[in-house]
Amino acid sequence: MSNEKKLAGEAAIRFVDDGAIVGVGTGSTVAYFIEALGAIRDRIKGAVSSSEQSTALLKKVGIEVLDLNATGELTLYVDGADECDPHKRLIKGGGAALTREKIIAEASGKFVCIIDSSKQVDLLGKFPLPIEVIPMARSLVGREIARRGGHPVWREGVVTDNGNWVIDVHGWQITDPVALEADLNQIPGIVTVGLFARRPADVVLVGDREV
Repeated sequence: MSNEKKLAGEAAIRFVDDGAIVGVGTGSTVAYFIEALGAIRDRIKGAVSSSEQSTALLKKVGIEVLDLNATGELTLYVDGADECDPHKRLIKGGGAALTREKIIAEASGKFVCIIDSSKQVDLLGKFPLPIEVIPMARSLVGREIARRGGHPVWREGVVTDNGNWVIDVHGWQITDPVALEADLNQIPGIVTVGLFARRPADVVLVGDREV
C-alpha cells in the first residue's frame, strides 16, 4: 500500500497551479505529497498547514508556511483520509488533526483526497469515528454518543494541536453521514467531528488513479 500512497502523493502535484498557496493536510500519504511539493517549491507562494507535524515537513523541504487568516481563500487543499465512501465522503482524524484539516478544507475551492485502496469502503464507520472535544466535556459527549448507539473510547494520552482531547466512536454504520455530522455538531463540547460529509472531497486519487 505504501507504493499507492507514494503514487497518490505525487499524482496530486498535477492539481497545483503556479503561484498558488497550497493547503496541506497531515499523515503518511501527505508526507509523499509534501516531498513532491518540495521539488516544485519555486513555483508556489507557500502552504497553509493543518498540523505541527506537516509544518515541520514543509519547512524541511524549503516551503514557507503561511497563516490562513492572512492568505484568505485557497484554491487547493490536499489531504488523506482514514475512510472514503463512493460519494467522496470521508472519515478523518486518525492523526488527531481533524479540526485544522476541516477548517482548511472549508477554506479551499478544491479538496483533493489522496488515499490507497485499503481506505475505500461502501459504508463509513468501520474505522472508529474521531471526535475532538473540549476536555471538560469528554464524559458529557460520551453519554450523548452512547445514546446514539455508538461506543465512545477516549484516546487517552493524546492532546491535539489545539489542546483538546479525542474520542473515537466504535460500532456505527454511518448510512447518512451528512445528517450525523449535523447532529453531532449540535452537542456542546464537540469541537469537530471527523466526518467530512457536508463538505466532501472534490477529487479522490487512489494511487495515481482518479476515482
